[in-house]
Order: sequence, then structure tokens, then C-alpha cells
Amino acid sequence: MSEDIKLTNISMQFGAFRAVDNVSITIRAGEFFSFLGPSGCGKTTILRMISGFNQPTAGRVLIGDKDMRDISPNRRPTALIFQNLALFPLMPVWENVGFGLEVRHVSKRERRKRAEELLRLVDLPGTADKRIDQLSGGQKQRVAIARALAVEPKVLLLDEPLSALDLKLRQHMRSELRAIQKRTNITFIYITHDQGEALAMSDRVGVMSRGVLQQVGTPLEVYNTPANGFVASFVGENNRFAGKAIDQAQFATALGVFKARFGPGIQPGTTAKVYIRPEHSTLEDQPNGSMNSVPVTVRAVAFEGNFIYVHAVDTQNTTHVVQMRNDPATPLPEIGVQKHLTFAPEHSMVLSDVVAQGH
Repeated sequence: MSEDIKLTNISMQFGAFRAVDNVSITIRAGEFFSFLGPSGCGKTTILRMISGFNQPTAGRVLIGDKDMRDISPNRRPTALIFQNLALFPLMPVWENVGFGLEVRHVSKRERRKRAEELLRLVDLPGTADKRIDQLSGGQKQRVAIARALAVEPKVLLLDEPLSALDLKLRQHMRSELRAIQKRTNITFIYITHDQGEALAMSDRVGVMSRGVLQQVGTPLEVYNTPANGFVASFVGENNRFAGKAIDQAQFATALGVFKARFGPGIQPGTTAKVYIRPEHSTLEDQPNGSMNSVPVTVRAVAFEGNFIYVHAVDTQNTTHVVQMRNDPATPLPEIGVQKHLTFAPEHSMVLSDVVAQGH
């Protein structure tokens, strides 16, 4: 059985530096939850507080309604997979998987049996007697997961475990991890700075900056309705225009007045930015009366497989990006041509850049 994790007003202070600032959240049993944010934002510190390697300066960590204060890591119902995996090169695969059971004085026969069951669970049958150096990066990753599962944790903590893998293998392991989590129904808490990983695998995502939890929501909610400018900028690309809110539908910039949706806390007179995703931006020969429009000059065209990215500069010398599908029926704009960058009001979101304190 998995367990809920409740973080109640937790903070972590290292001298004068506050690594985690008053974070409160409930992670539901059986959920795949990711903490997403840049290096130094506090996400790994949260993981270490859940696992017991750090004690919160303030607040409480509860697992299954039980307060974890003063409970050591080895007595918590958690297992932690480190970034470097920490596999034992001189042990065969099955002994690596069963190491936690050996510490608990489980017999060799039972350890072997359990290791082979778990290797089948992570799609590594027939590898029990191999050496670690005979495995690929993705196979080592799955051995680390099997070893963590061997001690039957209720919560599995993963600290950027895919960061050392190449792009194709990382993408493959995303689906593997998600499938393993679904099969075991264990609560997964995943730490990453890679928005693609977080969006692809998670039931919910918590976006962090400077120790503060900025937003919690499903991947769709975080991407489509970001809570502030930091979330919008970190989770995906954007075209941005600075300005000031006029009323609840209009936003004034140096390049004109745009119709837009207003995000949390935006009032008339608020200084903010309007954010538009590249996939919601188009290039037109003439302005469209129902759309927001800015004159631009095409500066570069970048081919990236399925998509083509057109870079265009406005009269303030700010570069904007338009994402186009790689469709031979759609001609690409020529370098130096004058166009109008257009975007719909419903896809234009005015957001504050303020990083809120507490959550």
C-alpha cells in the first residue's frame, strides 16, 4: 500500500540561506508527483526532508498521518534513488536488487527469489547473474528501481535519476518509469529540472523557485494556466511583452494595446507582462482585426524535425518565436521579409513576475 505525504509549512534554513520557504502540500497515495524547478530552488532539499536525511527547521512531514520528526531514514517507509544510482559493481544484478533484504537478514534463497520477481517487474528477466558493467544505462536505471522496490516502500523518492542518460534513452525511460509506477501503485515523488520529464510522467507537478512552491496542478493546468510569469517562463517557451493592465481585458504595451486574459492578482494599473506560447503565434501578411498584432521582421528559420521555428524581431529589437508544423504545403517566410506577429486574446495571458512567499 502507498501512503499520503503531507508537508505542513516546512522550511529549511542553512545559516542565513533559506533553501525551502514555508511549503505546504499533500501528495496523494498512489500519485506520481514531480517537483520541477531550476538548480538551487529547494526541490532536492524537500526530498531529503521527506526521506529523513534533513530535519525541517520548521513545519512537519507526515507520511500516512504519522509525524516523521526524529524518525531516522532507515525507519521511514521510503526508498530513495540517487542521481548516480549507487549500484555495487562487484555484485551481480540480483545481489544488488536484494541488498536491502540482506540488511534485514532475509535468507539468500528468499533474496534471490524476490530479486528475480522484481527484475521481471521492471522488464529485466534473465539478467540476475549479469555484472553491473554488462548493463546499459537504462538497464542500470531499472536495477536501481528494483533494488528500491525490494524493501517494499510506500513512497519512492527519485532525485533526477535520468539526468545522466542520453536524450533518446531518457524519453524511453519516462514511459518505463510511469508504467512501473502504475503497476506497483506506489507513491512516486520525482525531482527534475526538465519540464518535459515532469509534464510527460506526472499526475501533478509542483513548480518551485527560490525555495517557494509557485504552483501545483496537473501538467495541463501548469502549462495552460500558469500562476505567474516564472511558471510560464520555466514551463515552456513564450513570447513576452511588458506593459500595464488597463482594465480586465486590455493590456497596454509599447507596441500597442492587446486584448488578453488576466492571471491571478492582476488589477487595472498592475505592471506585468503578457505571455503567448510560440504554438499560439502566427505570422500574417496583414493585421487581423480580431487578433492582437505586432509588426515584425523575419530574422531566422530553424528546422527541428516535426516543427520549424521562425525567429522574428519587433520594432523594439525583441526576438519572438513562431512554431510551425513541418508541412510542405505551408511555405516558409523568407529572411528579411516584413510580417505581422498575430495571437488570439484567449491565448494571451497577463501575469505578474512576483515570486509569492508561502503557498
